[in-house]
Amino acid sequence: MATLIDSNVLIDVLQAENEWVDWSASMIAKAAERGPLVINPIIYGEVCLGYGTIEAVDSALPLDYYQREELPWPAAFLASRAFLDYRRRGGARRSPLPAFYIGAHAAIAGHTLLTRDARRYRAAFPKLRIIAP
Repeated sequence: MATLIDSNVLIDVLQAENEWVDWSASMIAKAAERGPLVINPIIYGEVCLGYGTIEAVDSALPLDYYQREELPWPAAFLASRAFLDYRRRGGARRSPLPAFYIGAHAAIAGHTLLTRDARRYRAAFPKLRIIAP
């Protein structure tokens, strides 16, 4: 079973200087035992913020460890529905957050999502398999 790794979990491990590094590293290792680890362009872009070159990012996220998947087109539609529901519930954001696209990707592809932001994902995608603290 593939696991989509949220950027917050990757950043924990790559920065290695926060309270979540041990939990995040352990959860990535366990997910790798169950199946492929997956990232998408949104997750990749969020991780890029901590690096000065694309080569440095590619070194931090090696292709032989993290599979790169494109965002499925149906995920964009699902993200828009989740965003509309969020706004109807009183959500303050005026444009879709990357999290809606990440959650929709995991839901459409049938991936488990490894994240530290489970509350938002559970509200928007109640059937999504989530690994979170």
